[in-house]
Amino acid sequence: MRIVYGIEQGLKALSRQAFLEDQASTKEVKDGIASIFGRSLTAHEVVSEILSEVSRNGDKALRYYTKIIDGIEIDEFEINVDDINAAVNSVDDSITGALNKAYDRVSDFYVSTLPKPWFDDAKGYGEVIRPIERVGIYIPGGRASYPSTVLMTAIPARVAGVKEIFIATPSQGDKGLNPVVLAASSIVGVDKIFNIGGAQAIAAFAYGTETIPKVDMI
Repeated sequence: MRIVYGIEQGLKALSRQAFLEDQASTKEVKDGIASIFGRSLTAHEVVSEILSEVSRNGDKALRYYTKIIDGIEIDEFEINVDDINAAVNSVDDSITGALNKAYDRVSDFYVSTLPKPWFDDAKGYGEVIRPIERVGIYIPGGRASYPSTVLMTAIPARVAGVKEIFIATPSQGDKGLNPVVLAASSIVGVDKIFNIGGAQAIAAFAYGTETIPKVDMI
């Protein structure tokens, strides 16, 4: 617990920058960075280095960081359809049913709130609304599962008419990708799923690599 006094201390304690500084200053984080990168770096420096390397070296940098950070060697980043279908078929019917029900409800909400273009002929102005071409969605992995994040990000993009929706999500160690996340992605109709996590996944979507396309929005 932290005790703060006064409005200025309170605002600082609640600021995102203070939160990030607190998270990055713990001994566990510092020791983890040093063990992975072989030198003392701040979290900001780590991310900057990853972004720079991925922008220059593409897939080679993705494989390098996935190996040293996650301890996983990856040959192919894109998950093939057969593996996705196998994962979907392994999910319990009750979970699949819940995902489908959630899909229907979330879709209905976003359809009902979808903004519409308009034009006033008399005044000669209006608003044109067009979907962007391509989005990349990051779904956290590791020790947790976030199929709800798939639904709450991919469904609005699909309803809006985005042409291509890609997902990046890391493996759960030796267990591979979470099958419920893959099931949710299949229900929404995500175009491609990439087995990649961390800052390197964001960099891949931002800059594009040999196998992961650059997107218009992450």
